[in-house]
Amino acid sequence: MTSNAISEIWYTRCPVPTPVGLAAQLGYLEEGFRKEGVTLKSIIDSPDRAIRQSHFNHTLDWSFRHGGNVPPIRARSEGRKTRLVGITWTDEFQSIITLPGTGINTTRDLKGRRFGIARRPEGIVDFMRATALKGLLSALSLEGLALDDVEIIDIALADSVLATQEGPSLFGLKRRQAYGEEIAALLRGDVDAIYVKGTAGISVANLIGAVQVAEFGFHPDPKIRINSGSPRVLTVDELLAEERPDLVHRLLEAIYKAGDWAQAHPDETRRFVAREAGATEEQVLAANGPEVHRHLGLGLAPELVEAVGHYKNFLRDFGFLAADFDIADWVDRRHVDGFHTRAVA
Repeated sequence: MTSNAISEIWYTRCPVPTPVGLAAQLGYLEEGFRKEGVTLKSIIDSPDRAIRQSHFNHTLDWSFRHGGNVPPIRARSEGRKTRLVGITWTDEFQSIITLPGTGINTTRDLKGRRFGIARRPEGIVDFMRATALKGLLSALSLEGLALDDVEIIDIALADSVLATQEGPSLFGLKRRQAYGEEIAALLRGDVDAIYVKGTAGISVANLIGAVQVAEFGFHPDPKIRINSGSPRVLTVDELLAEERPDLVHRLLEAIYKAGDWAQAHPDETRRFVAREAGATEEQVLAANGPEVHRHLGLGLAPELVEAVGHYKNFLRDFGFLAADFDIADWVDRRHVDGFHTRAVA
């Protein structure tokens, strides 16, 4: 019996396909922690902005996070005491799009043209900007082009992602439609092309009848596909990792159980992922492919760790980090290895 008998844990996940999201919807997370007398509390759903901010800067003790890798990498670069305990890779639609009539039909046509990238107000790491920039670099590299072959146009966003999750302009929803400002800039003629991804990207591209310049979310070279959501990382704060490894075991138990369930229930999994992403099942099928149920596992295989390191280096090289750090020092294998050892025993 542990001497540190905590009663609640904070957790958060991004609204994207993750086994943590699936485990939460299936009730596996709540069930597992309830056995330990622990209540789960959602960071991202808190009315307190300071608590919601931990979704991006990982400041809360006794917490875990699963989702896009830019905020936790940035938090680690700032000295946050977190541990990387698992990695999930679920490929998704990534594309450069334009409007009909621009004369841009291939990536080579982007040379000398204006590429719009949103810039958020200061406050948290600009993960959407990092994502679009890496997507542009990936597309250009496939045609032997470089960043200076295009003109980057900043699209200023008025609101922080931490803004109040209510108001008449949201029409009862919790968050605004992704890529709204980028699409508006495209329609005004301020820019010639933009980057979009995932179910939200599929949705807006369809809405405006966009021309797809390039799609590389399922490219055979993993370094082309690597971005903020490919792969996604599971991180826990140091207190949880060190003082309550039994609770990390409960977390992994729920995640692996959800992953096994997904493999056996492809149609239901697509339905759960759609609910998680606020999308339709048709959009999930288009954005993540028919095999999404097979890609909700978790591990620390060398190629997964290398992929996170590759993206960390991109963030470092383009000024998104406070300082560099060694990915190997961040990875904590004890929990995944220990879970499998105990499961076999």
